[in-house]
Amino acid sequence: MAGEAVAAAEAAGHHGGTDLVSVVVLLAAAVIAVPLFRRLGLGSVLGYLAAGLVIGPLGLGVFQDAQSIIHVAELGVVLFLFIIGLEMQPSRLWAMRGEIFGLGLVQVAGAIAALTCVGLALGFPIAQSFVAGTGFVLTSTAIVMQMLEERGQMALPKGRRIVAILLLEDLAIVPLLALVAFLAPGGAEVTVADRLTGVAMGLAAIAALVLAGRYLLDPMFRLLARFGAREVMTAAALLVVLGAAVLMQAGGLSMAMGAFLAGVLLSESSFRHQLEADVEPFRGLLLGLFFLGVGMALDLTTIAANWGLIAICVPAYVILKMGVIYGVARMTRAGHGEALERAVLMAQGGEFAFVLYATATQVGIIDGAANAVLTAIIIVSMALTPLMILLHDRFGPKATAAMDGVDAVEELSARVLLIGFGRMGQIISQPLLARGHSLSIIDTDAQAIRDAGDFGFKVWYGDGTRLDILHAAGAAEASLIIAAPNSREAVTKIAELAKAEFPLVPVLARAFDREHALDLVKAGVEFQIRETLESALVIGREALIRLGDAPEEADDVMTAIRGRDIERFAMECVGGIYAGRSMLHGNKDLAEPAQ
Repeated sequence: MAGEAVAAAEAAGHHGGTDLVSVVVLLAAAVIAVPLFRRLGLGSVLGYLAAGLVIGPLGLGVFQDAQSIIHVAELGVVLFLFIIGLEMQPSRLWAMRGEIFGLGLVQVAGAIAALTCVGLALGFPIAQSFVAGTGFVLTSTAIVMQMLEERGQMALPKGRRIVAILLLEDLAIVPLLALVAFLAPGGAEVTVADRLTGVAMGLAAIAALVLAGRYLLDPMFRLLARFGAREVMTAAALLVVLGAAVLMQAGGLSMAMGAFLAGVLLSESSFRHQLEADVEPFRGLLLGLFFLGVGMALDLTTIAANWGLIAICVPAYVILKMGVIYGVARMTRAGHGEALERAVLMAQGGEFAFVLYATATQVGIIDGAANAVLTAIIIVSMALTPLMILLHDRFGPKATAAMDGVDAVEELSARVLLIGFGRMGQIISQPLLARGHSLSIIDTDAQAIRDAGDFGFKVWYGDGTRLDILHAAGAAEASLIIAAPNSREAVTKIAELAKAEFPLVPVLARAFDREHALDLVKAGVEFQIRETLESALVIGREALIRLGDAPEEADDVMTAIRGRDIERFAMECVGGIYAGRSMLHGNKDLAEPAQ
């Protein structure tokens, strides 16, 4: 009955010229599944995959042709690569050349060699084994990029190394497709001229895109910004991305590579941020649609009919690929934690495998049944990735900062102990150093410590919330302790420890807002300051002057505001209003936002 109702609704939608039912079902599936799965800690990718399975041919049957949806939704991957390209200036991309053509090439070649052995071990011919294994080597750009974004690792060095490998895999699809054609029955008869023609077309497409990006794109956007409407700028952004993708596809390269190059060419444009804002909503929707399509394409019938082969191949491919990725990462001096995380993130097959298998079917290396089984293997591995990431995060080694070039706290002695050398601690240190006072500086950010060393600062590694570290850092002998780490909980803990163990040493503390300032007063610090208070008052004074007040009038106003703030803060301290501050919120004259 439900299927008949959906069919009737679809028929009605077609009769009206627009199939709104399909759109509504796709949106509803995403809106319901993704928040639920994220709430359960399973991630958005698995939510999309599960939703696609429910509304696909083997679920409610709302959609029957999952591949057509995947083909459209691949534009999400294209737009994602464009946004990544916008973050990669040419100089930065050039600096990554070693990782792209070194690290990426070694990993791809090693994984192809290892994964080809799976098919050979199962008794398949070398050509079929090579195609099956190579398809699994090509990692899912969509899944890995989404995971990196959700984990906040895109801009980190380990994230950039993964992006470099993915770029090499995108480049590798072209020679791999040529190799598949060569391995086909009669493929060796293809002339050298044909191969050179294919290479020349690819190089011509890249050259045309570079020339257009260098001389046409920025002038075009400048003209549109001057005379075009807002929606025309959005249309132009999509035109650039999709046009670059089509050009690369015509040259035999991947659409994603074209979009990435377009992004790189526009990365230094003054319109870069506007382009990113225009493309971002489409990228998110289409990428979600891609994952929905992959979930719909999960053919449980094929899996059930070939469950033995799939049960052997999926773990074999995943484990071997993880082993190669881990080995290459360690060989290139990555730490154990980074190597294992990279292996788990990149363990699955990807969307380019569908292209490779389709080409192998067309040239006669594999038949339709083998294509269906290999596609199922890829999709199962993609569906397992979020679960593997979840298990890694829960049971794997916890991320620790590399300690190369970082010294742990030893017996220090200085007049001032400064805890935390972030954006506030660095400024606090300047007047003290200018007056010749000796400082012992400790922090827990290993990279920040190395960066400070590049500028001539000696910062020791140590957690100021631990009493033994405070003793080792010389807190008992210091004339002053300044607590300025980038965590309100850490500042409070340091203040409480210091006043309990070293009551004669004054403590100056950084407060994050008004409630935190009250907590620090309660802990007994001699001085605290809300980190935004003084800067906000200075901006307020400047605003009054620019609006016409004389500097003296503005100073009078700011003095009155400071006085009221001091009086209110003193009342809260005396009244013990540390939680909720209901009296303040209930009085319009006294209420103010946390600063």
